[in-house]
Amino acid sequence: MSPQSSVPCAPVVFVVFNRPDCTRRALERIRAARPGRLFVVCDGPRAGVADDAARVAEVRRIVEEGVDWPCRVEREYSEENLGCSRRPSSGFTWAFSQVEEAIILEDDCLPDPSFFSYCTELLARYRDDERVMHIGASNFLEGKWPLRTSYAFSRYNHSWGWATWRRAWQHFDIEARVWHDTATQRRVIASCQSADERGYWHSIFTEAAASPGAVSYWDFQWTLACWAVGGLAIYPSTNLVENIGWGADATHTQDSETRLHRPAERMPMPLTHPKTVRARAAFDLAAFHSVFMPATPLRARVTRVVQNFTARTRQARTR
Repeated sequence: MSPQSSVPCAPVVFVVFNRPDCTRRALERIRAARPGRLFVVCDGPRAGVADDAARVAEVRRIVEEGVDWPCRVEREYSEENLGCSRRPSSGFTWAFSQVEEAIILEDDCLPDPSFFSYCTELLARYRDDERVMHIGASNFLEGKWPLRTSYAFSRYNHSWGWATWRRAWQHFDIEARVWHDTATQRRVIASCQSADERGYWHSIFTEAAASPGAVSYWDFQWTLACWAVGGLAIYPSTNLVENIGWGADATHTQDSETRLHRPAERMPMPLTHPKTVRARAAFDLAAFHSVFMPATPLRARVTRVVQNFTARTRQARTR
């Protein structure tokens, strides 16, 4: 928590794996916030990857030695590798079986110190408002949509540093089974603002529901869970978290030149709040285009998903 804040930091879920440098840097930010409760979620080493076991062990050592403030530390360390779909999401479920709300940070997400105060305040403010399901920390609009308040409401729930409640996470399903319901499909797609948006998300959600064990993501299933019940996300006026995981060893962020690689900025305090809880169609369309339509690694990731799904569908039809 920032030294200026007298409100204790909300519980933090810290997801780590095999990147000691990223883990050390992110943990320093958590250490400065001094949460009273820390949930550490760590995957197991991958079979056949020579240095994975040593790197995972080093990450766990960094966490064990780095928590030197009064804090209740809970650990869920996998012996086997669950992957970047099931390991984070099952860790979140484990944490929310013990606490009602939490801030979530993965090892490659380096937050500005104000991130923790921002999340803690908004977790309390919207604790009982079931319309709000996600508190986001990323802003990819690059100043193209300035806000008069500290945040806006949006359908888009970016997950590079975020927070939520047990009441919201209970809707999550890694297998995206809600997508099999035709009425839900129609309602979700009807909420999109353009043909590009409709086509994009129909492909993503169809792939997630058709091959839940094969996909390498959990965040799109979280988007579906929120949209299926009409949930909203909080979208900050400034970008509060920098992703520091770019590189050849990353799963989804391998292009260091992408414009999604943005520095973390301070959120001015005290927060100024919107007068109404509602998303704006034009803002959401801008949020969609800022991340998913340009030629970015995330778009390339989706293109591969769609191509693989289409290929498997064609193969099935010819058998």
